[in-house]
Amino acid sequence: MAALDGLPPLRDVIARHGLDAKKALGQNFLLDLNLTQKVARTAGSLEGATVIEVGPGPGGLTRAILALGAKKVIAIERDARCLPALQEISDHYPGRLEVIEGDALKTDFETLARGEPVKIIANLPYNVGTQLLVNWLLPGHWPPFWQSLTLMFQKEVGQRIVAGEDDNHYGRLGVLCGWRTQAHMAFDIPPQAFTPPPKVTSTVVHLEPIEKPLPCDPDKLEKVTLAAFGQRRKMLRQSLKPIGGEALLARAEIDPQRRAETLSVEEFCRIANLI
Repeated sequence: MAALDGLPPLRDVIARHGLDAKKALGQNFLLDLNLTQKVARTAGSLEGATVIEVGPGPGGLTRAILALGAKKVIAIERDARCLPALQEISDHYPGRLEVIEGDALKTDFETLARGEPVKIIANLPYNVGTQLLVNWLLPGHWPPFWQSLTLMFQKEVGQRIVAGEDDNHYGRLGVLCGWRTQAHMAFDIPPQAFTPPPKVTSTVVHLEPIEKPLPCDPDKLEKVTLAAFGQRRKMLRQSLKPIGGEALLARAEIDPQRRAETLSVEEFCRIANLI
């Protein structure tokens, strides 16, 4: 990859700019440029695409996305120390990299997209990854502004994203992702591929929006799943008591003695629509 894009190896970039990963920012830098290309390729063809990246750090994944032909990368980076390294990439790809210093949780991504279809590709910081995903899943209107999400998470989170009913990993995240997307785990990345190595294996998950998901109010579905899985070991008649309990379940024609992990996405939507 260094030979492909003519930029120096990431280890040299990190050393030159003093970019030790900060635990407080959930940083773990992926230095293997073959792996960053593999992540970028998981998003499909990037030729002429506009890509939003969150937490580029020293820019390994950014370089892969640009080298694979993206027309434009909009990168949101909270750590000001990384900006000089990203500027070097911007200079190498004039007009194709826009770096925004800021907090991804406070960023209006749809406005950033400027009405263009975008792909979101990111090695998400561990401490904000799940919340960002939920934000992208639950806009009031659908289909969303993004064409696909190609995201790196801790493997346990990836398993929760793709899980269906009767799976030990099934929970709120599985319901929300199953409702509005087709999601699959693409491949795992071992801890030693990162600097510093995290304590867990990571995984890359690819999600594409379902054009016409089951009709349901996002806020109500989130309310139901929070209640149901907040007390997942209890029967639904107990866990859903604050929002209607047995009476609500009777209207939805669902056995109140069942537990949350046995309900399908369709059944969760049915309950939500009756609130």
